[in-house]
Order: sequence, then C-alpha cells, then structure tokens
Amino acid sequence: MIDEKLLLTAEEIRFAERCLEKAIEYGAQKARASVAKSVSDEFKTLNGELDSVTHCLDRGLSLNVFVDGRYGTFTTNRLDAAHLDDFVKESIRAARLLEEDRCNDLPDPSRTAKDAINGDELGLCDNEYAAVTPEQRKKTALESSIFNEYKDKSLISEEGEYSDSVSDRLVLDTQGLRARQSETSFSYGCESTIKDVAGAKFSGYWWDRASRLNDLDFKNISNKAYSLAMSQAGPKSVKGGKYDIVVDPNCASTLLNPLLSALNAYSINQKRSFLIDSLNKRVFCEGLCVIDDPRRKGENGSRLFDAEGVSAIKAPIIENGIIKEYFVSTYMANKMGIAPTISTPSRPLLLPYRVSGGRDAILEYIGEGILITGFNGGNSNPSTGAFSFGIEGFLFRNGKIVHPVREALLTGNFLDLWNSLEAAGNDSRRCMSKLIPTLAFSNADISA
Repeated sequence: MIDEKLLLTAEEIRFAERCLEKAIEYGAQKARASVAKSVSDEFKTLNGELDSVTHCLDRGLSLNVFVDGRYGTFTTNRLDAAHLDDFVKESIRAARLLEEDRCNDLPDPSRTAKDAINGDELGLCDNEYAAVTPEQRKKTALESSIFNEYKDKSLISEEGEYSDSVSDRLVLDTQGLRARQSETSFSYGCESTIKDVAGAKFSGYWWDRASRLNDLDFKNISNKAYSLAMSQAGPKSVKGGKYDIVVDPNCASTLLNPLLSALNAYSINQKRSFLIDSLNKRVFCEGLCVIDDPRRKGENGSRLFDAEGVSAIKAPIIENGIIKEYFVSTYMANKMGIAPTISTPSRPLLLPYRVSGGRDAILEYIGEGILITGFNGGNSNPSTGAFSFGIEGFLFRNGKIVHPVREALLTGNFLDLWNSLEAAGNDSRRCMSKLIPTLAFSNADISA
C-alpha cells in the first residue's frame, strides 16, 4: 500500500471540511474546497553521471466562495486549524469587494461525480511506490543512460531525467460533492545529441510515462532518443508546393488542440472561435471521429470528474465530422443560456480511419509525401482557423523514408485541413493526455 503519510491526512481533509462550514457561517451562500497534496522526486543525469536531484512536497487548498452574487477563489498552503478562521474570513471579505456576477454557481448536484470515493477507482496507484528508495531512483537514472556505450559512435551529449510522483486530491462543496482521485506517476525522458562527419549537430528526444514503474522500459527510451538523433543527419530542403502529409503521434495534438479550443464555450462567447454555430452540423470530413474517453483504467490522465466535480463520462465530441459537443462550464452555461456539459475534455481520443495499424501502415497507404515529426513554433488564428507552423520531418516515397527535411513551413486553415483527412491510425501513445494517433492529410501547403 502507498504510505498514508504521502496521501491526504484526516487532519488535512478535516481542514477542507471546516473551510466549507466556516464559509457558510461567515456569509457565503455556497462554497467549494479542493485540497491536494503531491510528492515528487527527480534525478537528472548528464553524459552518464548524476547531475542533479530534486525532492518536492507540495500541498494546498483552493476555496471558491459564492457570496451575494459575487465569486472569488482563494488559496492557502497553511492547512492548520489556527490559520483557518482568518483565511476564510479574509476570503469572504475579499469576495464582497468584487463585481456582482450571478452567472457563477456550483454545478447541479445531479451532474457531479458520485463514484470517486476512495481515490483509486481507476487503478492509477502503484502500491509499490512507497518501496522505491532514493538509491533505487539514482540507480534507475544512471542505468538508463547509454552515453558510455555510444560516446565513440557520434553521441556527444546525453541528458536523462527520471521522475516519479504521488498525488492525492479531494474536491468538496456545500451541495454534497465529495470526489477524490489519487495516482502515482513514473516517467523518463532522454535527449541525445550527435555530431556527423561534417561537424553538424542533431538532437533527438524521447520520453514515456506510466502509473506503474514496471510498465516502463527505460533503456529503450534512451536508445530511441539516440536513434532519433541519428536519423536527423543529412537533412535536405524540399520545394514548396502541395504535399500529402503524415503526422507522427508525438506531435499530432498540435493540429487537434485548436479544434478543442474552438469548441470551448468561452471562446465561442468571445467570438474567438472558427466553430461558432457549428453544433450538430457536419463541419469536417466523415472520417473524423473524436470522443472523450476519460475513464481509461491504469492510464495517467484519466479521471472521474472535472475541475468543478462534474462527472467525466465517455461522450462523442466529433462524430463522422459532425460537432456533437461544446465544452460548457456551469458559469458559461448560465451566461449563454445553454445546457452545461464539461469544462474541458479529459482524454480526447481520435478514432482510426481507413487504416488498421500505426505510422508504418499509414506511410505505406499514402505512398509519397512528407512525414512530420515535430513542429517548430508558428501560430494560428482562433477566429478564422488560419495557421502557419514550422515543421521538421522526412520526405518519404513508396512508403519508405528517403531523407530528413529542414526549413519547411506548413500553412493552411484547420477547416480545410481536417476536411482533407485521408487516414488515422491506432497508435496513440497512452502516456499522453490526448490520444491522437498517426494522421494523414492530402494536398497540404508546404513552403520551403
């Protein structure tokens, strides 16, 4: 079992409960309290040697008070009884100084999570976490390095970072909400830098994360980073024009994030969305299907409730190109006069389309074009959907990589891009919060 000292104690939970009681006593009509604690350790290596060690303990409470049509959020990390009275009194006093806005409210109790009771309903806790010692962390970090094996094979620098953490969070409100989530997380990332025969340097980065230590293959992560660095050598420019493109899962969320932002009720209300008035309309190609799949057991990023305590459920976001849901918090629902949903999606999952397989299968399916493995800066217009991103990757022909590509720019509009979706794989990475697989689009604009 996880050491109870690493989780919220009975005293810390009681502090949160008393905050709610005091908030009502001092004049609030409603209140919500979120108390959280986390412990994390980080061991960094440089060229096969230990470079730095960090240990961090963090705990705090956030109190949301609803007072006479006014709303305020206040935080403290002093979770002791002597501090409680002054903290709540000052929170109420400060809230009364704010402008009235009666759109602020707690979510209807019928919408809040009822099944997040012990904190580990999703199986996100590794019960062996407490047994991991500083010596074991150091050993894992050092043994994950491959610098000494490859320093005579073009590898000139390697930075590794092992980290693990345990977190515990409880959300309460004066309408009966009581939702808790606990989880452990283990991660390792490695960046390798190589130098070719001409003296040019190239870097590659790879990382992975899991809720259980035994689910990570640390050595493989370092080898992957080195392989990625080696693959960058010998880049060539390409001519500008129309290309079919394949987008690697490690960066594909860059193209989906603007869609999700455009579906947020706040963006819509502010007229900063290119998807205004699109609910229940076919906006994208029929192959685009995105669901929110928040309750995936054993995967970091899964959750049973959102920031308001609203139950997170599996639901369609985009179905066969049709917009099925806006992300509407309680506040925006009241402000816009529409039904509330969730404040943000928890784990967006883009479903396979046309191809059963991962990146290699899609490269073979598309045949020829540019494989994008990273985006280097750029920007997009949330109101129109226009975008421009620097890219890195590879030219491919007959489904096989030919050479790296440098100094290229992808431009266009998200409405056009997602209507040109040719395929989506089944290789999304579980370590990421957004489960986006390899994607392929036709006739994209690439500038040299």
